[in-house]
Amino acid sequence: MLALVAWMTSLWAATVPLQETNVAPGINKEYTRTNLNVERWVQNFERESREIYAQRDKIVETLQLKRGMRVADVGAGSGLFTVLFAHAVGPRGKVYAVDIAPAFLRHIEQRSREEGLKQIQTVLGTERSTQLPANSVELVFVCDTYHHFEYPQSTLASIHRALRSKGKLVVIDFHRVPGKSPDWILNHVRAGQEVFAREIEAAGFQRLPDPPQEFLKENYLMVFVKRAR
Repeated sequence: MLALVAWMTSLWAATVPLQETNVAPGINKEYTRTNLNVERWVQNFERESREIYAQRDKIVETLQLKRGMRVADVGAGSGLFTVLFAHAVGPRGKVYAVDIAPAFLRHIEQRSREEGLKQIQTVLGTERSTQLPANSVELVFVCDTYHHFEYPQSTLASIHRALRSKGKLVVIDFHRVPGKSPDWILNHVRAGQEVFAREIEAAGFQRLPDPPQEFLKENYLMVFVKRAR
């Protein structure tokens, strides 16, 4: 009996993941403030000098969205890509706007009402989960947000659950190259592209060949497909 209990205990311990450490403490503190100045952030996110905003149409074209698709914009912020995706997938499609900042989600809801985009649904995420329903989407889009994942293993697990079979994860983030990248990137973004790619692959994704992205200079774009666990 004692041997059986010891074996069962060791088996249980082997199946329970170790406590995940916060890899970017405090990085999202600004966004979760109750007095978040949304208009200030909208102006910051949607300015022509921001590469992602200037190249937004080419980014959406690269995703090859189709009418009726179900997609998630994780780290939706001002709703820039959420709205573009809603137009791309049409009224029969679905776009989940995921963010940890309630103020951003309220802004997106207002924007959706004003533009008559009923296919947009906001989702309040947490520091550990996107809170997306299981098997709910065919594509998850994470733009300049992956480096904000405080618990990437847990968050990626929630993305893996949300994606349907052979669903895709698209990640855009900043090039971080010591000696080349600006100090604000070196201080703000915790790791470079290959480190992030390895983390994502370890979470149950297969990296696909990079699509053409000559239009991006400050950022890179990676595409992954969900692997069955």
